[in-house]
Amino acid sequence: SSGIYAEYGKQWYQRRVRGSKEEALNILNGYLAQINNGTPFADLASQFSDCSSAKRGGDLGHFGRGQMQKPFEDATFALSVNEMSGPISTDSGVHIILRTA
Repeated sequence: SSGIYAEYGKQWYQRRVRGSKEEALNILNGYLAQINNGTPFADLASQFSDCSSAKRGGDLGHFGRGQMQKPFEDATFALSVNEMSGPISTDSGVHIILRTA
């Protein structure tokens, strides 16, 4: 699976942290609109994700149950292959998930 991650309320990976969850959600909703208009998911993930997977276009590699935070895991395994989630909230921030396998 792949992800675009927006953190808020603290500094972390790339120091582009949003001040609030609402701000992070607004940003992710903007990314969703761009993806729905044809921008490749991997392009946005590479440029804007706050996750270290950004350098791989958001590719998180294969993972099984019990390896990710529960809301992220539950959302991922509820998706069909090539299906994209809406914003998913975890203790780390908010995410868009594209299930790739």
